[in-house]
Amino acid sequence: MTSVPPPPPFDPELAAALELIKEFISPGMTMEDIDEIRQGPAITQSMQMDLTLDGAFAIEDREVAGPVGEPDITLLICRPTAPATAGALPVIYHVHGGGMVLGDRRVGVTGALEYARELDAVVVSVEYRLAPEHPHPAPIEDVYAGLLWTAEHAKEIGGDPERIVIMGASAGGGLSAALALLTRDRGGPRPIGQLLLCPMLDDRNDTPSAHQMTGVGVWDRTSNETGWTALLGDRRGGPDVSPYAAPARAEDLTGLPPAFLDVGSAETFRDEVVAYASRLWQSGGIAELHVWPGGFHGFDGFAPQAAVSQAARAAHVSWLRRLLGAG
Repeated sequence: MTSVPPPPPFDPELAAALELIKEFISPGMTMEDIDEIRQGPAITQSMQMDLTLDGAFAIEDREVAGPVGEPDITLLICRPTAPATAGALPVIYHVHGGGMVLGDRRVGVTGALEYARELDAVVVSVEYRLAPEHPHPAPIEDVYAGLLWTAEHAKEIGGDPERIVIMGASAGGGLSAALALLTRDRGGPRPIGQLLLCPMLDDRNDTPSAHQMTGVGVWDRTSNETGWTALLGDRRGGPDVSPYAAPARAEDLTGLPPAFLDVGSAETFRDEVVAYASRLWQSGGIAELHVWPGGFHGFDGFAPQAAVSQAARAAHVSWLRRLLGAG
């Protein structure tokens, strides 16, 4: 790409938030940075968070069977302590973000818990092995194993196996999209929806938005190359990448559950998310797409009080409410 136009401007409230966090979060992550970031406050603080939301949820860590021949995995199971409705509750199956190389089952789960508190749902958040120590297919196979357990044991944890929604942001959004493809193709559990928030979908990392955002924001083209290379090694960007690693590579998007996709206009993933939504429609699927003006990657988590963040979160809840037929 010879000439790259400047990126769209950030929303003013988000730009101010970005100024406050820029000394802690660099847009460009290299392989050499991974270990240091894993020990940094953005990751370690998740261990100190009160995930009960002031007692609204009972929290349990449970080890369950992993993929065949592989280690067990850990699920974080969060059940409402005083559900507003009798009977089995919907289940939000949460996949954490972190560029395929960072994070654990607690990272980002508060968003799912806030939605679950409002909609009266159980949350299950899956721990998956991280790249580069565990490249593809380890992460997606762990995520699939967690979904199998969740569907088989949903009633045991107060959930409805027929009302499971898969949800993830960033790498978790990409893994959620891959999970929808994998469980369709294996004849596994059938989620009723997929909530894909700024999902990481395309290992080729060559869209106009990827070039526009080089060196800008919180996750740029360098970080994206690092994450995909950690997951795929020298296969990244080549002809033989599995759609269960990079869902943008899928040739067949038919028969997938309804999708909600959102992304900021000023982030690396903008164009691949818009393209994926378009292909879902072209395949006869159901998809709702939001491109939030001036949003950087993960803006609603970094600046939850900003007006555009509030609008984004309201849209997530509205879609979930309609999907679940809740109130």
